[in-house]
Amino acid sequence: MSGVTVQESRRQLAGDALAIAAYALPVGLVYGLLALKAHFSLADVVVSCLVVLAGGAQFAAAGLVKDHAPWVAIAGVTLLVNARHLLYSASIAPYAAKRPWRERAVMAHFLTDETFALSLAHFRRIGRFDARGYWIGAMVILVPWTAGSALGFLAAGAVDTTRLGLDVAFPAAMAGLSLGMVSGRRDIAAAAGAVLVAVPVGLLAGTSVGLVAGAVVGPLIGLAVPARPGQPVASAETVDATERAAEEGLP
Repeated sequence: MSGVTVQESRRQLAGDALAIAAYALPVGLVYGLLALKAHFSLADVVVSCLVVLAGGAQFAAAGLVKDHAPWVAIAGVTLLVNARHLLYSASIAPYAAKRPWRERAVMAHFLTDETFALSLAHFRRIGRFDARGYWIGAMVILVPWTAGSALGFLAAGAVDTTRLGLDVAFPAAMAGLSLGMVSGRRDIAAAAGAVLVAVPVGLLAGTSVGLVAGAVVGPLIGLAVPARPGQPVASAETVDATERAAEEGLP
């Protein structure tokens, strides 16, 4: 623990959350524009934000629906895009280990990139789980994302998105989301491999097929890249300590 009180940490969390809310709204507007082009209804847009609540997966799904991709391909791509949440859950789990399973199940639904970053930093500052802090992190993305998506959908019906250059919203948004996930040479290899595969396949067989091919082949290329020399490997003592912490609900 760093000596920071729960109230102080919550205030810091709220300040960080305002910055996230400031970008969640305009990105939601872009999703609403794309959803209209995919022939979604306003209800589809709102329900997707509340039920799916995964920006990258929602962008990917809407783009594939617009290109008339099969549902199996849409499900496969969204599953791959959201696979990182398994790691998020593993990081949060030790803090929430003693919470009722029903509460953890509800929490899992709202575990977005932003919720994970805000709540994990908060838990580490105070050294324990804080339900109110977690839900502050969850609502700060849910509310502006849903509101922005609905506003974007409604506004898109009143403008010519192609004439304004908004027809590139999907690839631009996906590129921006992807950049935030690249942190090492394996990530770079996976991203570059996905692009090198997706572009030619997309030109030959269609955008949706290219996206699926890139999403499948890119991660495999990243895994084929050897780990950086000298990268530390978890020892048996580290594993044992992690298991004990998980049992006690501590970081």
